[in-house]
Amino acid sequence: MIRKKTQEEWEAGMAKDILDFVRNELYLDLRFLDVALSALIYKSNTLIHAFATDGCYLYYSTEQLQRVFRDNAPFLDRAYLHTVLHCIFSHLWIAPPDVDDQRMALFDSEEKESGISTGKLWDLACDIAVEYTIDKMDKPCTRRILSWSRQQIYEKIDARNEQFSAAVLYRRLKSCSYPEIIKLLHEFYTDDHCYWPGRKQAPAPMPGEAPNQEKWNKIARQTSLLRRQRGDEAKDGAEIFEAQVKAKRSRRSYRDFLQKFSVRREEMHCDMDEFDLNSYTYGLRLYQNMPLIEPLESREVKKIREFVIAIDTSDSTSGELIRSFLRETADILTFHDGFFSDSRIRVIQCDNEVRSDTLLTGKQDIDRFLDQFQFAGGGGTDFRPVFTYVNGLIQQKEFQNLCGLLYFTDGKGIYPKKRPDYKTAFLFLNEYDETSVPPWAIRLKLEPEEFALYGGMRNAKKGDNQKR
Repeated sequence: MIRKKTQEEWEAGMAKDILDFVRNELYLDLRFLDVALSALIYKSNTLIHAFATDGCYLYYSTEQLQRVFRDNAPFLDRAYLHTVLHCIFSHLWIAPPDVDDQRMALFDSEEKESGISTGKLWDLACDIAVEYTIDKMDKPCTRRILSWSRQQIYEKIDARNEQFSAAVLYRRLKSCSYPEIIKLLHEFYTDDHCYWPGRKQAPAPMPGEAPNQEKWNKIARQTSLLRRQRGDEAKDGAEIFEAQVKAKRSRRSYRDFLQKFSVRREEMHCDMDEFDLNSYTYGLRLYQNMPLIEPLESREVKKIREFVIAIDTSDSTSGELIRSFLRETADILTFHDGFFSDSRIRVIQCDNEVRSDTLLTGKQDIDRFLDQFQFAGGGGTDFRPVFTYVNGLIQQKEFQNLCGLLYFTDGKGIYPKKRPDYKTAFLFLNEYDETSVPPWAIRLKLEPEEFALYGGMRNAKKGDNQKR
C-alpha cells in the first residue's frame, strides 16, 4: 500500500524538484560550471527568506522557493548562480581586516558614522562583483534588463579599466555617500550572507583548516580550466570570470611560489610514514620493554634554510602594503612550518641604496621584527645595490647555501644586467613592463588588494588572543 505524503513532505519534495530544475537550466547554458552547480547540498531552513550558503549547504526557504518559482522563476536561476559564484570567488572566506568578525560584530551592529557598517559594505562589494559577472556572461537563463542604477555602476567599473575584484569594489564603496550605498544595497541584494564563516549565525567551524574553502579552491581551478577548454562564452564574460577567479588566487599562489626556494634536508623528527606501529607494539608485548623496530629519528623535508627578502622602499611604494606583505610571508612560512630550526632570513630595505638589514633566525625574531617594523627609505628605485650587498655577504661567508632572493617592488627601477648565482624573483604589485625585467628573473604578479585584506588580519587576531 502506497503511503500518502503529508503536505510538508510534498512541499519538501517539490522544493528539491525546483532546485534540480534550476540547476539543470543553468547547466544547459553554463556547461563549464557542472561541478560547481552540484557542489552544494540542499538544506531547508525556515529562518531565511533567500538562498544562503556556508560553502557546504545551499540553504533555502521552502515557502519562498515555491512562491518565487510561481511568480518569477527566472530570478531563481540568477539567485542560484549568484550563490555558487560567491563560493567560486572565495567571498565567504576573504574579508578586509576592518570587517574581521573576531574583532567587531559589525554585521549586526556597530554602525559607522556614515550609517553603513563595513561588514555591509563588504557584502555589497561581493554582490556587485557577482552580479556584474553574471550580466557580463549574458546567458539566456540569467539575462535581464539592466536598471539605470546597474548601468551606471557598470559603466564606472568599465571606465576604470583596472583589476576587478570584490576587494577593489570594497575600497571604492568606502568613499560613496550614504544615499548611494542604500540605493546599491536595494539594487544588488540577492542572497543572505548570514551563514558565511565567521558570521554570528554561521555553523561552528570544523577542526583544522577550512575544508570547504579547499574544496572550492579546487572547484574554481577545475571550472576555470573547463571554461578555457570550451571557449564558448562571451568575451567580456569570460574575461570578468577569469579576473574574479584570479583575484582570490594571490595568497595560495604565493604560498606555492615560496616552495620554489625551499631545499631538501634531513631533520631530526620521528618519521611516522616509515614507522611500522604493528611491529613496534608486537615487540613491546612479546619482550615487555623491547620494541622490534625503533622509530626513525629523522625524516627528509623541504623547507627554507637561507633566504633574502628585499623590500623596495622608494617613494612609489606603500609602507602599509609592505607591512602586509611581510606579515603574509611570515604567516605562510610559520603556519606551514616552512623554516628549519637553524634558518637564517635577512630582510633588506632599499630604495636607491641599502637602508637596513635585519637578520631573523626564528619565529620569535619574526614576531618581534613585525611588531617593531619601521619603514626606511623614500628615495628613487635602484635594484642593483641589494645584489651587490648580498654578493658581499656571500663572500664574507654569511650565507652557506642561499636558497634565493625575493624582491618586493612596484617594478619601476634599474635592474642588474648580470644574473646572480642564486634564484631571484621579483614580486610585482601592479602591471609592469615585461621588456625591462631581465630574462633570468622569476616573476610573480601579486594582487595588492588581496594582500591588503589579509595583512591586517594577523594583528587583529593576535590582539584577540592577548585579550583572551
